[in-house]
Amino acid sequence: MQNPHLSALETKHNVLDRQIVAETHRPAPDTRILADLKKQKLRVKEAIAAL
Repeated sequence: MQNPHLSALETKHNVLDRQIVAETHRPAPDTRILADLKKQKLRVKEAIAAL
């Protein structure tokens, strides 16, 4: 059985991934938003790896 905290982190990681994809497919992606989303995604990935 999965840890609820791990499940929440994986969900957050997937949401961030979808937001990154959506932003990159816009006609004029905002590089600042993309950078922020990618940093958040990396932090979540690191938190998952630490468990």
